[in-house]
Amino acid sequence: MSDYRRVYLKGGTLFFTVVTYARRPIFKDAMVASLLKKSLRYVMAKRPFVVEANVVLPDHMHCIWRLPPGDCDYSVRWRLLKTYFSRHYSSYIFVANPSKSMTVKQESGIWQRRFWEHTIRDEEDFERHCDYIHYNPVKHGLVRSPAEWKESSFEKFVAKGMYSPDWGQDANKELIEMDFE
Repeated sequence: MSDYRRVYLKGGTLFFTVVTYARRPIFKDAMVASLLKKSLRYVMAKRPFVVEANVVLPDHMHCIWRLPPGDCDYSVRWRLLKTYFSRHYSSYIFVANPSKSMTVKQESGIWQRRFWEHTIRDEEDFERHCDYIHYNPVKHGLVRSPAEWKESSFEKFVAKGMYSPDWGQDANKELIEMDFE
């Protein structure tokens, strides 16, 4: 068994990648994407934090969260989110052959185990991860420009003047080759 070591920084800002089990494209369905948003609001009401940037693709999501001062427990937030979502989504999915370890751990077959996190170190790191988040639908061939993908915070960044509306249409090599998954 792996020994996972996570950094817990009070008031930290973190980038996350969370993937569906077997990369099933469950978020293609608008009702399921809506349930994900509802799950996020549920967790935010119980354990407040700020979503700085996000994108939801058919089989995974990326986001940046800023935790409140004095709080570092993002793992509990992800557990609450996955649990809430799974309880409300369970009628839609059936795992044909759950593994023995899934059965023992009472896993639903909706989410990949665990998640990937990265502590944002400074403003440049934050900007690079925001670029990665917003360019991700283009990288996966889902759209030609970030503005075309509605399940992200891209429009919020344009409204704040952080991106131009045509940002990412003519991506440079650095943006294309970024890989934080």
